[in-house]
Amino acid sequence: MRLTALLLTLATPLAAQDCGAPLPVFFDGLKAEAAAMGISSATADAFLADAQIDPAVLRADQAQGVFQLDFVTFSRRLISAARIENGQAMSARHNDIFNRIEEQYGIPRGVLLAFWAFETDYGAIQGDFNTRNALLTLAHDCRRPELFHPELLAAMQLFDRGDFDLNTTGAWAGEIGQVQMLPRDIIAHGTDGDGDGHISLKTSAPDALMSGAALLSALGWRPNEPALQEITVPDNLDWSRTGLNHPQSTAEWAALGVTTRTGDFADLSGAVLLPMGRNGPAFMAYPNFEVYFEWNQSLTYVTTAAYFATRLAGAPIYDAGDANPGLSGDQMIALQNKLAALGYDVGGIDGILGEKTREAVQNEQQRLGLPADAWPTTDLLRRM
Repeated sequence: MRLTALLLTLATPLAAQDCGAPLPVFFDGLKAEAAAMGISSATADAFLADAQIDPAVLRADQAQGVFQLDFVTFSRRLISAARIENGQAMSARHNDIFNRIEEQYGIPRGVLLAFWAFETDYGAIQGDFNTRNALLTLAHDCRRPELFHPELLAAMQLFDRGDFDLNTTGAWAGEIGQVQMLPRDIIAHGTDGDGDGHISLKTSAPDALMSGAALLSALGWRPNEPALQEITVPDNLDWSRTGLNHPQSTAEWAALGVTTRTGDFADLSGAVLLPMGRNGPAFMAYPNFEVYFEWNQSLTYVTTAAYFATRLAGAPIYDAGDANPGLSGDQMIALQNKLAALGYDVGGIDGILGEKTREAVQNEQQRLGLPADAWPTTDLLRRM
């Protein structure tokens, strides 16, 4: 699920941010915030009438084990011949809108096609959670209220404008439409792509695609630059120089023996990304790759999305290599606990190999005299 960047700042009373309060108290706080935002009490009452906590949303929020999968397993699960064929068909069907996006924003069509595919299977599966209740549930829950409380208020703003139906459905995390956008992003970047005078992210592919492009542009997408490119790395590369936190010019990488599988390097700074270590797939991650993390915080997801965009543009299937077996979810949690005990910030003990955990792993590999490719193995866990 996409957890997009929070782009607008909504001033909210501190008391109203109290998560876990009894619902009547929580609703009173929301109504006070709504009034401060210029929303009438009648509108706020109507928005909150019959609103309720959805236990299924909480279960979904706490069960994101799919992001514990390694890159090869995850990408093979998400990318299929059918999705590629459908992507090519959608590219042809909406050629005009993709041409407009490329001209206006400099974003390749494969980027939007990949998000469209992964988020809703090109609009076919948009989610059946009641959006208002999902946002209320996550705003009231104490795990991430700072993210979802403002989104709930933004949904109320859309309702006040007549642009949000209380029966709206979408993803469990409150995203709406074919490319799954949160309410604040809809307010800031919703775009009428088909020219009918309305912004319909659920029913209009042009509206959804143009809105997604506007969002990516605002998040910092650099026009007409790549995001990811498959590479081949030499066996004697200094692995400690790999990782997203060690970018350098592609000319410097080429001098170290790094080559592209197809095409030429872009004349840009890039980082060597080894999602499964030195024996697995290898990519050059360019500055635009960082924008993907504003869409989703999972390294596995964003690498898969960026790679799928290249496949839709004609790149070959990646070389999976022969990566050393990774850790199970429980083993990853044990590793994160050990790293945290050593003083590392691993970004949470969640069993997910995120970028902070990878950086900590790389540091420990160097300390222990192991190849510092940021891919944790049972051998590393045993030595720690």
